[in-house]
Amino acid sequence: MQMVQYLSSKSSKTKSLCSAQQADPYHIAMATCKFFFTIFLIIFPSFLLKSDARGEIAVYWGQNEEEGTLTKTCNTRRYAYVNIAFLSTFGNGQKPKINLAGHCDPDSANGCRRVSNGIKNCQGQGIKVMISIGGGDGSYTLTSDGDATAVADYIWNNFLGGWSNSRPLGDAVLDGVDFDIEQGQGSSPHYAALARRLSAYNNRRAGKRFYLTAAPQCPFPDHWLNGALRTGLFDCVWIQFYNNPSCEYSYRNRGGFRRAWRQWTSSIPARKFFIGLPASRSAADSGYISPETMRSEVLPFLKGFEGYRGVMLWDRYNDVQSGFSSAIRGSV
Repeated sequence: MQMVQYLSSKSSKTKSLCSAQQADPYHIAMATCKFFFTIFLIIFPSFLLKSDARGEIAVYWGQNEEEGTLTKTCNTRRYAYVNIAFLSTFGNGQKPKINLAGHCDPDSANGCRRVSNGIKNCQGQGIKVMISIGGGDGSYTLTSDGDATAVADYIWNNFLGGWSNSRPLGDAVLDGVDFDIEQGQGSSPHYAALARRLSAYNNRRAGKRFYLTAAPQCPFPDHWLNGALRTGLFDCVWIQFYNNPSCEYSYRNRGGFRRAWRQWTSSIPARKFFIGLPASRSAADSGYISPETMRSEVLPFLKGFEGYRGVMLWDRYNDVQSGFSSAIRGSV
């Protein structure tokens, strides 16, 4: 209501100013005033929308049963993305296998199919739920492009829009695939093939698009994912600015952090970039940033970049313990 009154006031002032002109100059002045007032009406609301826009928070879920269920996680309404961690065994002829720590036993009779209800609940609230592949521990690698194709087909049929009679998370159709690749046989070019194969399935999924996201380490370029990221197929890149002292934020390394962020956002063709952080001091060996420092220094810097879209947290359990997402949510 205040904005409407403000604009009405501006309109009357403009009209009064214009009507003070006489004869031909009057018509010239009126045309000029109308032109600038129209520009004002177009630009000013756009400025307000941009300044009020909030970033998003992504979180990893699945590696500690004390973090609560997926339904409880999404019911907090703190997160826009939830990455189910992890599909930690795949490639090199291995049978793919998920590991959700104490949440469920994938080898039991019912496996982890009950997670399907949580996925659907999250999606019903507009939250994107991804299957994250890889992780810090596990048994995974890609040995060839053919190997990558086989893994992509498995993911499509067992987690996305394909069909299988043994879907590990039940009949829920996830929103995409997150690449959290932290080990394997050197710098693998085959993750690019995996991304291309998964992306090609978008054309076969009528009515619903699925997403590719990635969590590279902050030293640039990422050792395992550089080739995949340069395909331009990834929607969100949440860069891990922790456990990497050379590029993570600290009072002594502000410059290194800022250089790394600039290099990532200027070099990788992605739609959205997130700063990846530990949700508590105990969540990582290094890289924790207090909510106060986030609000006063880090977030104002990040918001100066067009590609910035929010914060990724490792992980839900640590966020429950610290309340980190609640502390920064209004400033993200």
